[in-house]
Amino acid sequence: MRRPLEIKAEEQSMRTIVSLTSALESLSSMKIMQTKNKVTISNQFFSEVWNIYKQIRVDVMFNFGRGYDKVAIDKEVLILITAPSGLTGDIDQRLIREFRQYYNPERHDIIILGHHGALQLKQAHIDYDQYFDLPKKDYVNVDPLIASIKKYARSRVFYQDYVSLSQQAIKSLDISDAISAMGKVADLETVETDKITEKTYIFEPSAYAVAAYLETAMVRLMLTQFIYDSRLAQLASRFRAMTAAKERSIETANDLHTQYSRAKRAVVDVRLKESLAGLKKIRAGGET
Repeated sequence: MRRPLEIKAEEQSMRTIVSLTSALESLSSMKIMQTKNKVTISNQFFSEVWNIYKQIRVDVMFNFGRGYDKVAIDKEVLILITAPSGLTGDIDQRLIREFRQYYNPERHDIIILGHHGALQLKQAHIDYDQYFDLPKKDYVNVDPLIASIKKYARSRVFYQDYVSLSQQAIKSLDISDAISAMGKVADLETVETDKITEKTYIFEPSAYAVAAYLETAMVRLMLTQFIYDSRLAQLASRFRAMTAAKERSIETANDLHTQYSRAKRAVVDVRLKESLAGLKKIRAGGET
């Protein structure tokens, strides 16, 4: 039978885990509220940019700000947005599973964001082409990522989507399709009061360059929203994981406390029995 002091030490360790998981749960909850404000980025700026872009573009294809004289790599680049570290539940594992169902090494290159996802790919023996660490601060600079995306003819992003505090989904979107869909929403919300054409406006250095700049701006907005949405989903997943871990730790600590009480009582009972047995022997010796 285990000694009471061993059980007590294990109970104290479990109480420490309860405190840690409770602290991480509270921290996740606080960051969720902060990140929500960033996820709900106003679409007003995108709508204004789209309204100009759709009137001056001369190509039905979205070129990611590449410029019309640049030849793109005839591959699809897959951008995976994952957590910077662990303790986020199974959300990154789910994203990697979704990605592997789509991935073909002959047709795709990989850009991974987040250290935890990079480790997941290494464990799956999948090589990625580029890695970007997620920023620790609120500001997200996606310009290096955009520079890489511009090299490819097509791009698709895999990210975690916040549905609710208890539910997070994995999404896979073609970036140009996502921008077009957002543009359709912008068309419904904006009213063209002034036509923007080369006849009424001067574009420097050219309409092509202005269109490329606007495409870059829209990609920047879209990628930033993807990253913030992923961060929100990761925080929600961490909140759920920490809540579940705290509840299991409390149950285990209470169970250990019961075991400790029983073990302590058992030791007292054994000592009492030994004392009674010794007393009987003393009395028996005296009677002889």
